Amino acid sequence: MEDAVLYVVKDGIATITLNRPKSLNSMNDALIDGLHVVLDKVEQDTTVKCVVLTGTGKAFCAGGDLPYLESIATNAEKRAFIAKVGNVAKRITTIEKPFIAMVNGVTAGAGVNLMLACDLVYATNKAKFAQSFAKVGLIPDCGGLYFLPKTCGILKAKELMFTADLIDAETAEKYNMVNHLCEDDKLGETTYIMAQRLVNSAPLSIGLIKKYLNNTALTLDEVLAFEESAQALLMGTKDCQEGIKAFKEKRNPIFSGK
Repeated sequence: MEDAVLYVVKDGIATITLNRPKSLNSMNDALIDGLHVVLDKVEQDTTVKCVVLTGTGKAFCAGGDLPYLESIATNAEKRAFIAKVGNVAKRITTIEKPFIAMVNGVTAGAGVNLMLACDLVYATNKAKFAQSFAKVGLIPDCGGLYFLPKTCGILKAKELMFTADLIDAETAEKYNMVNHLCEDDKLGETTYIMAQRLVNSAPLSIGLIKKYLNNTALTLDEVLAFEESAQALLMGTKDCQEGIKAFKEKRNPIFSGK
């Protein structure tokens, strides 16, 4: 039996592929455990500078695997599974490497929220999106109650969650859920061009930008204090020196992460 999650590293880019195409890459124990395993690899592998998250087949992720959810017997087991799903989203936001969701088709429920946990979203113009929880008597999980209001605003988030309507790619882009829409046959090429740009960027800068943009609880004074300490630290790095030198020499910088 094939792994529920596939993992490949090439040229500094780790590709994580949800691999349960018969169930539209829906989330069960095997898929979530597999995601935690590969996220460990992303954290530990210093050669990985950027991560692309995608799905096999015609879907990105259809959310929770309903037959699997029905099979979970006790309340404690249900809580443990939902916590494990939520922790995947949290880890994506806290690993200081950029994640690009490459949305290759339909995504629903927790799949949408897994996508929104990523730093950038590139999607085929044929993709469809739904916060489908209310249709089955549930609330958004995988961080959806946190991510969606911050993405498209509280009123649109409520509308999408209350109605569970399926929206098309153009609507998702209008709601700021997607960075770029691509023709179906150009999605991979376009996504990996951006991934390679991020690989070539300054990793210390990218990591700190991500860390503090994702901490929306900070006050302005706290942000200014962070900028003061972190910027002074970065100004003393080899990457900063290289960036300034390359700017003066009108060439592309070669960053080392030091």
